[in-house]
Amino acid sequence: MRAPPPYSVGLELMLREWRPATLTTSIVEMVRVTLSIALACLSGAASARGTVVYAGGAWAAIDRGAVCEAISRSQKVLPKDKVQPVAGISFAADHRRWGEFHARLSRVLRGDASVMLQVSGQPFLLVTRDGWAWSRGPAQALAIIDALRNATTMSVSSRDGAGARFSDPYLLDGAPTAIDAAAARCALRGAGKIK
Repeated sequence: MRAPPPYSVGLELMLREWRPATLTTSIVEMVRVTLSIALACLSGAASARGTVVYAGGAWAAIDRGAVCEAISRSQKVLPKDKVQPVAGISFAADHRRWGEFHARLSRVLRGDASVMLQVSGQPFLLVTRDGWAWSRGPAQALAIIDALRNATTMSVSSRDGAGARFSDPYLLDGAPTAIDAAAARCALRGAGKIK
């Protein structure tokens, strides 16, 4: 068993001194999730790595060259041999995908299953293929971004191959800033202001 990094212990002690215990846990959890997102993004394949533009709360903005993403890992942590669910908003420098919502699901879907995104109770029916789900078009993508800006909870749910319901929950702390950072970065790239 490894000892926690010294900065996490110091942060936790500092937070206990200034905040109630319930808030301390959530802030420490947000820092842990942010660091794990950044590390996960940096540990991917070289072509998919990209540059972390922003990391805060449970979200990160990543510049992958032609595409910039605001992305988050699900609160549902799966074993290493399973697919980790992620969700995010993509922006392409050529504007072909601007604000497109996407999610990698934690389970294989039943053939006729619908995938629903719930953002603080507001439902969005998504399109699916090969374990992924996307917004249905630009109008829905903008509605999802608008909902994410004012929401506190998000989940993607469906039925798996056996017909059992499942849901992949997400934290939304840091989502608006990550979305704005990803959009701004790709807008600059599309305008030729950065390479």
